[in-house]
Amino acid sequence: MKYLIASDIHGSAKYMQAIIERLDTEKADKLILLGDIYNHGPRNPLPEEYQPLKVADILNANLDRLIVIKGNCDSQVDTLISQFDFIPHLLLEINGKSFLLTHGHEYNEQIMPKAKIDGIIYGHFHTGFIKQNNGVIISNAGSASLPKNGTKNSYLILDDKSLTLKDIHGEVLENFDF
Repeated sequence: MKYLIASDIHGSAKYMQAIIERLDTEKADKLILLGDIYNHGPRNPLPEEYQPLKVADILNANLDRLIVIKGNCDSQVDTLISQFDFIPHLLLEINGKSFLLTHGHEYNEQIMPKAKIDGIIYGHFHTGFIKQNNGVIISNAGSASLPKNGTKNSYLILDDKSLTLKDIHGEVLENFDF
C-alpha cells in the first residue's frame, strides 16, 4: 500500500487540487490528510484561492481514496459539507512497523504517546522534516498551502520500505528508508 500524506490545507482550493494531482501522479492508493482542512485559523493568513467549499467538493469526489484526521482548526460545522468522517488519530502497520498519524497539536516530537510506536507522522507546525530520535521515526508533512520557517509546500509518501518528504512539484526533499 502506498500513502500520500498531506496536512494543513487551510481551505486552499489551489493546493488541494495540487495534492490530488500528486496523488494521481504518485499512483498512491490512499490520501491521508492530517487535519486543518477548511479553516485558515486565526494565526494564519488566508492561503491562495481560499475556497473551503471547493476544497469540500474536491474531497467529496475522492471518498474512496480518502482518510481525514481532525486538526485543531477543524470544527463540527465542517462535517456538514463533508461526506467523510474526521477521525482523531490513525495507527498504521507498515511492513511490521507501527506509525501513529495525528494532527500534531496533541502528539508530536515534544509530546510523544505512551504507547510503543515505531514512528509518528503529524502536521500542525507547517514545517516538513523526517528524522529519527531514540529509534522512533519522527516526521512532519509540512503544509501543502501555508509552509512556515522557510520550508516548502510539501507532502509525504509512505510505502512499505520508506518515508519520503516531497515538495508540491514532486521533488524529493528528504528520504528515510526502513
